[in-house]
Amino acid sequence: MSLDLRIEQVPGDNGAGEWLRIDEEFHREANAQAQALALMVQGRVVYEVMEEYWPRARADVSLPDYMREYGEIWTAKPKVLVSRTRRSADHNTRIIGGDDAIEQLAALRAQTDGTISVGGAALATQLLRAGLLDELLLCTHPAILGFGRPLFDEYDVPIDLDLLEQRSFGSGVTMRRYAIRDVSEAS
Repeated sequence: MSLDLRIEQVPGDNGAGEWLRIDEEFHREANAQAQALALMVQGRVVYEVMEEYWPRARADVSLPDYMREYGEIWTAKPKVLVSRTRRSADHNTRIIGGDDAIEQLAALRAQTDGTISVGGAALATQLLRAGLLDELLLCTHPAILGFGRPLFDEYDVPIDLDLLEQRSFGSGVTMRRYAIRDVSEAS
C-alpha cells in the first residue's frame, strides 16, 4: 500500500502500479512469509491476478530465482478462493462462496493449525468486521498516491492495534505487523 493507505491508483491496476518498490530483498522476505503459511485465503480479484502470473513464473528462466521460487510457493500452497462467481480453480485451491462464506471461513480457521494469510481488501475488511483477524501485516511503499482505492473499505469503529514487528527494506518499503486488540481489552 502507499503511505496514504491506497492499494490502487487506477481502478483495475490491482496493486501493480509503478509506485510499488518490490526488489529482491523485499521479495525474499515475502517468499519466506508465504512459505511459513498454513493456508492462503484470497478474494477473487487477488486470486485471478496471482493465477494469471505465478504458475507460469515458476518455469520462466528469464526471471530471477526468487520470483520463480514464489511461483513454486504460491502454486503449491493450499489456498481458498472466496468467490460468488467462480466454480473451479486449480493450483491446490478450494472455493468458498455464498451468503455464509464468512461462517465457512470461521470454521476453516478453527480447523487450521498455523498462520492463514488473507489477500483482498474487501475480504480483509469483512473478516475484520467479523473478528476473524488476529494480526495485520502491512507493507508500505514510499509513495503518496493522493487518490485511488483505499486499503480498507469504510469501517464504522476504530480498531486498536499493537505493533509486534517492524522492518525496513533498502528500497524504502516498511513492513509492520500489528496485533488486533480485542474490543473488550480496549475498553
